Amino acid sequence: MKFKPDEIASVIQKEIEDFRGQIETAEVGRVLEVGDGIARCYGLSSAMSGEMVEFPGGIRGQVFNLEENSVGIIILGDYLKIAEGDEVRTTGALLSVPVGDALVGRVVDPLGNPLDGKGPILATATRPLEYAAPGIAGRQPVKQPLQTGIKAIDSMTPIGRGQRELIIGDRKTGKTAVAIDTIINQKGSGVICVYVACGQRASNVAAVYEKLKEHGAMDYTIIVSATASDPAPLQYIAPYAGCAMAEHFTYNGGHTLVVYDDLTRQAQAYRQLSLLVRRPPGREAYPGDVFYCHSRLLERSAKLSNELGGGSLTALPIIETLDGEVSAYIPTNVISITDGQIYLEPSLFLAGIRPAINVGISVSRVGGNAQTKAMKKIAGSLRLDLAAFRELEAFAALGTELDKATQKQLDRGYVMVELLKQSQFGPLHFADQVISIYAGAKGYFDDVPRAKVSSAEKELLTFMREQKSEVRDKLIETGELSADVENGLKAALEEFKKQYAAGKK
Repeated sequence: MKFKPDEIASVIQKEIEDFRGQIETAEVGRVLEVGDGIARCYGLSSAMSGEMVEFPGGIRGQVFNLEENSVGIIILGDYLKIAEGDEVRTTGALLSVPVGDALVGRVVDPLGNPLDGKGPILATATRPLEYAAPGIAGRQPVKQPLQTGIKAIDSMTPIGRGQRELIIGDRKTGKTAVAIDTIINQKGSGVICVYVACGQRASNVAAVYEKLKEHGAMDYTIIVSATASDPAPLQYIAPYAGCAMAEHFTYNGGHTLVVYDDLTRQAQAYRQLSLLVRRPPGREAYPGDVFYCHSRLLERSAKLSNELGGGSLTALPIIETLDGEVSAYIPTNVISITDGQIYLEPSLFLAGIRPAINVGISVSRVGGNAQTKAMKKIAGSLRLDLAAFRELEAFAALGTELDKATQKQLDRGYVMVELLKQSQFGPLHFADQVISIYAGAKGYFDDVPRAKVSSAEKELLTFMREQKSEVRDKLIETGELSADVENGLKAALEEFKKQYAAGKK
């Protein structure tokens, strides 16, 4: 075999031309001590706060505490596999998670590893966990409604795209149920949903997954799961990971909804980590920067300006109170960060009023800006009517004789309370909500026995869909309760009333 010198020369020349000197540098340190998900290492003098580091066996960690002679690192994985004296390498990159369409419909851990047994996630892009929130110029006012499908919320505490609305209440009052109904109601609206389970029981997360799958909501939902059995570092980063996954769609002009269930557990995980690295404790033993821990997360929710694509990220953080203690440290912190709260009361829940929303304490600081004109028109007086009913109810409990007008007002109040009840996994279209509340407020259900109000409402909505679809379609098309639509609705309600009365004879 003969060598051709000119061929060899041309290959060498090509290699020299294409050569790019790439020197990989990594600072290498040693583990001094390890335990409880924290490693103290020396030799990483130029490590950045929040930087990702690597331990043997591919276990990742995040720089958490910078001290004079050592670095405190939270271990994102099995810390029992790390021993004293092990090597630890810096990566020069911030902790990032995979993002993109490949994650939609999947259940992942806070590092983006699949937990649903459906094979690897082939994401092409990554995004840092911590990302600066958009500034004042990068935002626009919240005006576009995000329909939850829950009458009591959409009418009195409306949520807009880009808003942060806190769901707060004791355990087992239906906080997760409100969030899940909202996710199910986003079907067909183009909103990508992220459900972050932080410190929840694994069985609860599995139940949520099954319910979302059953209602076809997993087609546009990502579940980020850090269960109670996961180490504290994973529970701490879970909300940031969920937010980063949602931001990918937001900054590409999409609309997203993130549920943080719940931030109380995340704060407890953060407190655990902070005390382990010997940071000074503050009120209720939480570190001084626990407020910043939540504010930097929730400030990332926004309706972006048109220059940034006009996308939105809506947040529904959940906080669990102990025995209705809303003035505790973490609840007051998060209330002050969010744009309103939905307060769920145990006494209402036990009385069968579900969702158990306390209308008096629950507020939306965006208000009517995030409502359709039709809903705004009929819901304006609803809150005041219910407040007046609560007063009358307390007065009537004394057993005093009531005049006819007062008794009528009291009966109307009971009808409205019945109408605002709603079964779980049954979110309603905004047009159905408007028809239902309008019928109740205008007295079309006054003659219906209290126990039959719910079934009468179902019959009314079926009647409107099947026999008076033109009125309902016009309401959906315009979103307004114009004189024309209102007249059509009144005529339809009168007809229904006659049919309903005839059917009950």
